[in-house]
Amino acid sequence: MLSKGKNNEFKNPFKDSLKAIAFPLFAIVVAIFVSVFFVMWAKGYGITEYFSALGDLFSTIWNGSFGDTRKTLETMVYVTPLIFTGIANAIAFKCGLFNIGVEGQFVMGMISASLLGLIPGLSPVIHIPLIIIGGIIAGGIWGGIPGYLKAKMGTSEVINTIMMNYLGLYLANYIILRTRFSVKGQSNTPLIQKSAELLRFSDMSRANVSIIIGILVAILIYWLFWKTTVGYEIRAVGINPSGAEYGGINIAKNIALAMILSGAIAGIGGATHIAGVMHQSQDMMALPGFGFDGMAVALLAKNNPIGCIPSAILFGALNSSSKMLQLNGIPKEIVYLIQSIVIIFVATDYIVKYFSERKKRKVLING
Repeated sequence: MLSKGKNNEFKNPFKDSLKAIAFPLFAIVVAIFVSVFFVMWAKGYGITEYFSALGDLFSTIWNGSFGDTRKTLETMVYVTPLIFTGIANAIAFKCGLFNIGVEGQFVMGMISASLLGLIPGLSPVIHIPLIIIGGIIAGGIWGGIPGYLKAKMGTSEVINTIMMNYLGLYLANYIILRTRFSVKGQSNTPLIQKSAELLRFSDMSRANVSIIIGILVAILIYWLFWKTTVGYEIRAVGINPSGAEYGGINIAKNIALAMILSGAIAGIGGATHIAGVMHQSQDMMALPGFGFDGMAVALLAKNNPIGCIPSAILFGALNSSSKMLQLNGIPKEIVYLIQSIVIIFVATDYIVKYFSERKKRKVLING
């Protein structure tokens, strides 16, 4: 059975969410505090000019990401895929899994949208849902394969999803470069039909309604986790597999389901990225990186789907402001430094909790 302390997560989701916010916020503050010293070194600030350097760093990041309407909208282009990949990673983490393959699942969503988007003569009312459904199926299959292998054979989902990333990359590049869907003399697919394009907010930016879809998905997954039996079972397996099995929960089924659901959300992210931003798939020399950044988003959000929204905004704003940082004489690597420190502190919180719970279990056994 699940321990009494663990059951608190099931009874008080909102209280748990508020508690989960505190440490990530602290991690962000510490990350910025440490990063300022590198700004001082890069721009020649004196040791007594710490707060001037802090103001310089903060104002540059803010102006580079939210300085005007165009920059704000363009920041949303960075934020949107991170919402999807953050939620995708959070689903796997909630089930005690490491879905390193969100990257490949995102790519499969992209290529499926690029192909389905070429179908002529469809109404947007049909074409756009078709693209989203295609992303769900493609991403779900790509996540479901390692999920099935984990559930039925016990193979490591980490190794399998890493391999699936590169299988997805090479399959996508093969379709882009060596099939009839490629454009002769170019390393990309044709532009999708206008009926398959998501509505953009303004002509000055690529930001589009996919961010609204991402927010709705976050709300839906939150509801699934805390208001349905399916979500309860997934979380139960992640918290205590043995206790969940003792309570009659099918562990194999929920592992496979979590991986399929995780892949499906990543697939939606890839599909909407094509339909809203790219409008075609291009030859990829490397994986796009949204899936890996999504892991950081999920960790900072403490695997809370709603928390993935502000977490994605933070990481998206940092990525969006990198050019402005360089123009202001601050190395763009400061963005990765802030992200790394945040992840380290969040990971430390998990380690502290692990040893704290281990100590409690020893006390219960000995007491």
